[in-house]
Amino acid sequence: MSRADETKTKILNAALEEFSTYGVAGARVDRISAAAGCNKNLLYVYFTSKENLFTTVLEQHLRRVYEDIPFTPEDLPGFAGRVFDFAMANPNLMRLLAWSTLEPTIGSLAGRAPSHDAKIEALQRAQSGGLTSAEFSPAFLVTTVMAVATAWSAASPFATSEQPPLPDLRRQVLDTIRRLSSTAAEDA
Repeated sequence: MSRADETKTKILNAALEEFSTYGVAGARVDRISAAAGCNKNLLYVYFTSKENLFTTVLEQHLRRVYEDIPFTPEDLPGFAGRVFDFAMANPNLMRLLAWSTLEPTIGSLAGRAPSHDAKIEALQRAQSGGLTSAEFSPAFLVTTVMAVATAWSAASPFATSEQPPLPDLRRQVLDTIRRLSSTAAEDA
């Protein structure tokens, strides 16, 4: 890895921490460059602006989500479990996602819509093939799976300190999605 690549990586790591804590408006380039151990001018050389840096950090981590969490429309509980595990293991990313929804002009990413649309299309095919319940629309199910699987993450305004232990919580998430997506044959 070149020295420039090492510096970029340090900036991106420091930026994840800063943006997940303070959002775009509250983040400070001085703190990011200090945490990365570099001159703040390098940040502008590599990323041109604080907003571009935010988008770069978000895209980098969302790419991981798209690549590391395979969507299985025939096994929505399994997918929900993988999303739950990822959300619980990556609190900074979950907070970053929350900030991105508050800053829609900054956080608008080209990769989000195609990934979401591909999930809906795959689920529609699974429903047509009888692999999962067709009781709910594919768009509703995809959104519900994501919402339930991430509801207890660091970014959730509804999670409380009195939540069940993680294994119990994970089981309840999977049971909920199983009930929403089971076919009549599975219920029998």
